[in-house]
Formats: sequence, structure tokens, C-alpha cells
Amino acid sequence: SYDIDFEGIANFIENQYKHTDSTSIKRWAKDYMDKVTCSKCNGSRLKKESLYFKVNGKNISELAQLDILDLEDWFNDLDKHLSEKQNIIASEIIKEIKSRIQFLLDVGLDYLSLDRSSKSLSGGEAQRIRLATQIGSQLVGVLYILDEPSIGLHQRDNAKLINSLTSLRDIGNSIIVVEHDKEMIERADHVIDLGPKAGKHGGEIISEGTPEDLKQHHTLTADYLNGTKFLETPKKRRKGNGKKIILKGCTGNNLKNVTLTIPLGKMIGVTGVSGSGKSTLINETLYPILNNYYFNGKKMPLTYKKIEGLKHLDKVIEINQSPIGRTPRSNPATYTGVFSEIRSLYAKIPEAMIRGYKPGRFSFNVKDGRCETCKGGGLRVIEMNFLPDVYVECETCQGKRFNRETLEIRYKGKSISDVLNMTINDAVPFFEHIPKIHRKLKTIKDVGLGYISLGQQSTTLSGGEAQRIKLAAELSKKDTGSTFYILDEPTTGLHFEDIRVLMIVLNKLANKGNTVLIIEHNLDVIKMVDHIIDIGYEGGKGGGEIVVAGSPEVVAKHKKSYTAQFLKKELN
Repeated sequence: SYDIDFEGIANFIENQYKHTDSTSIKRWAKDYMDKVTCSKCNGSRLKKESLYFKVNGKNISELAQLDILDLEDWFNDLDKHLSEKQNIIASEIIKEIKSRIQFLLDVGLDYLSLDRSSKSLSGGEAQRIRLATQIGSQLVGVLYILDEPSIGLHQRDNAKLINSLTSLRDIGNSIIVVEHDKEMIERADHVIDLGPKAGKHGGEIISEGTPEDLKQHHTLTADYLNGTKFLETPKKRRKGNGKKIILKGCTGNNLKNVTLTIPLGKMIGVTGVSGSGKSTLINETLYPILNNYYFNGKKMPLTYKKIEGLKHLDKVIEINQSPIGRTPRSNPATYTGVFSEIRSLYAKIPEAMIRGYKPGRFSFNVKDGRCETCKGGGLRVIEMNFLPDVYVECETCQGKRFNRETLEIRYKGKSISDVLNMTINDAVPFFEHIPKIHRKLKTIKDVGLGYISLGQQSTTLSGGEAQRIKLAAELSKKDTGSTFYILDEPTTGLHFEDIRVLMIVLNKLANKGNTVLIIEHNLDVIKMVDHIIDIGYEGGKGGGEIVVAGSPEVVAKHKKSYTAQFLKKELN
């Protein structure tokens, strides 16, 4: 007999969670845990003694829970509630607090509260908070570099952001902004345009000067700025298939008992100012419900009463800009599944069959065929102790990833390594007689990614490129015509021309009878959808209602909607 101490299931799971380095075990343990508000402090994080101290009837935790707009009103009103002596003591502090609140309002963050966890902020929000901090520091002679600060900003707030950047410049700083936003480009003092195309067809400065100078040059960017090229508004809107999904009684975060009706078989745009509740309604309520229903997902949706019409769809797919692979071993060929087909093809070459090679021989993750010096990575890591690691080409295989025997097998004179180094544009005609491979490669080319190579490391792809590879993988699958696609701000990081290509792809999906739902601020996209759902009116607690829903023409006539004001100009 054995004597063992059993720590108990709850303790075992907790210890696994706390002491493991494995993310999969952490994820497994997390499934058994729930986040609960602390019963002692009710989520304020402070001891009750600290909460006894109040100014004008509010303790520090209650102030941190207010939206920044309400916080501004509270501080503007505060001096009336303080005695003369208190006002003398507090005046400098209040002045400093008010100016910092104003910086946050200037970059369009009036809907956030101070106790919001920074993990829940979007990339654009986090960047604008850092920008507000910099404006507050009043430094001079600094070079600021911003990458797409307008991400997730409604047109209404864009002007505020541009004015904040202008004021930073006016006090004596230089600002470099990497941006595709038309307004931002037109308000810049000097524009540098890179191109002419993407990938290996780019990398040159093709034009620079003031925005007015730029418009005179014959470049792709100039054509869109001066109106030579533009995205056309569709002549006809899709009628849809007459079926609907109705989601009733959504009350998560700032939603005010919202009932959402989604007509199926159309392209749908969800609009509204930043913080109005778009992500809460779609990403945190609708998507988890659909995902749990079709795929037994684990994520709990936010509160809602009921949903109707699930039987009209057969699956839901969220296509976001997260990387398609976390390691350098992942690449577009492995992600889209085309590499498996290419390996099978190489295994059928007579020379390979004589040698008894199976498809696994042509994988850089399997022992037999890969170069053992670099373990199929093509690169070797040199650890530099206190500096970042350096990657150098493997000296045995010269970066080819495979051993000599594997590279001797050739199809049309090309080894498996040569194929991985081909661009998609070159690979499409090369494999034209192999339908399975050709179809998948053709869809990657169709989404405008002909310039990337098959074996390019996933970690080197931008968010927009990763997103389009996911779209290509979807397009190459056999189609049922009852899929629900959700895209959250798909135009992030995309040039006007890239947006045109993206819309062609999304229209293909919608033309097959699928429903494509896009959360977006970009007016070029909004004017091309069939049905708009505008959420507002404001951000934070001033939002959370459906303001207006209907075709772009119907929405543009709405008197109070902020989206309508800008959409009207775009449609005209």
C-alpha cells in the first residue's frame, strides 16, 4: 500500500496556475476560475478606513469610477463647495488636475473612467493616453513618432487628435506620424510617400513635399488624395435573403437594454463614436453567443435576454488582425494549408518514391528531411547576454532549412526550399496544373498579397497582411453561403488602394449569400455596405443605444447621428 498526500482539487488547480510556465496549462486552470468582485472593498481596492475620507461627498474610489467628462464637471463645480481656507490649500492641485483632464478630453477619451484597467484599452486608446501624458509634460525639442494614432477614432474625434498634435508641434517639437488617414495627411507640413508598391516592389521614397506638392505627383497616394482615384459608392444595395437574427435585451457595460436586428445575406456596417458600445455589443455579446452555439466556445457573453434566428446560419468566423503565428516557423504556406499539398506533391515525384520519401520528409519541423544544425529554422540564434538575440544564417544549409538529400528532389527544376522562397505571384503560374494548390495560391493573390513569399515568417507580417491571409484561407474553402463573418476595424493600417482590394474580397463573400459584419469608422467602407447600425449618441454612459439603422442613404438623413453628418458629405 502507498501513502500519498492529496492536496485537494482546488489547491491542485491553483498551484498549477501559479507555478507553471506553460500557457496551455494556465489556460486549462483558468477555465475553472471566475473573476468575482471582492466582497470586502466592493472592487474599490482600498481599505474601508481610506474610503472614509470624502471631498464634496465623494471618496477617491467614487471619483475614479466617473467618466472623464463627468469628472471635469465635478472639478469645475468643486470650488463652490469648499471653504475659503480649503480653496487656498487646494487651488494649485485642482488647477493641475483640471489641465490633465483637459489633455485627455483633447485626444477624444472623454468616455473612459480612471479606474478602467489598462488591459481592456484598445491599441489606439493606449497610444492616445500616452500622447495626453506627453502634451501634459510640456517638453520642448522632442521628436515624437506615432504609428497610426487615429486607429479606432470616429471622424468627429479625429479633428481633436490632429489639433493636439498641432499644439505639440507649436510649442517646439517635431512629430513623425505613420498614417493612412486622409485628414491627417492633408494637415501635415511635410509628407513622405513610400512605394511604389508593397513588399519587395517597395522600399523607395517616391515623392515628398507639402500635401499640395504631393497631389501634383503621379503616385498611388496622390491619385487618391486629389480625387483621380476613389472608392465608388455601389449603384445597388443587396436585398439580403429576408432572414434575420434578433438579439434582445443587451445590457453589458454601457448598453441600455438594446435590441439588435441583423438582416442576413448583406454586408453590414456597425458605426458610432469611440466608446459608444460597438465592441461590447458585437465582440462581447453577439460573437460569444454565436461561437458557443456553433462551436461550443468557452467565452461567456455579456448579459442579454434572448436571441432568435440562429438556425439560419451554420458557422461564425471572426477575422481580426492578430498574428497568424507566434513563431518564425509559421508562414503563409503553413497557415493556409497549401504547404501540406506542396509536400504531398513532392512525395509523388518518381525520384522521391524510389527513395521512399513521405510528405513528412519535406517538412522543416520533422527530423528526417530538415537541416539538423538549425533544426529546420534556416537561422541560428546567437545569445548576446545583455543585448537582444542575434539571428544569423545557418552555415550548414545556407538558410535553406533542409538537408542536401531532401533538396535533390526537384519539381520543374525547383527544390522545396526554392518554392518557399517564391513570391505568390511567381507560384501561381508555377502550380497552375495542380488545382488544389493553384486555387489556394490564387486566393492569396486575389486579396492583394502577391508580393509576399510562401515561406515568409508570420512574425514579419503586418496586422493588415495577417488579416488578409485569414480572409484568403476562408475564401479558398468550400462555401456554404450561410456563414457569418465579423471584422473589427479591418482597414487599420491599410492604404486607400489596400482598402479597395479588401472591399472586393468582402463583396465576394457577401455575394455568395454570406453575412459580413464590419465594425468600422472609415467612411470609404461605410458608404459601401448595404445596412448600417449606428450606435451612440456619445461614448461611455452617453452611448449604448442604437441611434439609427438602415441603408447608408437612410442613415445619412438622420438629424442627430454624428456618423450621418460625415456620411452625408461622403455620399454627395
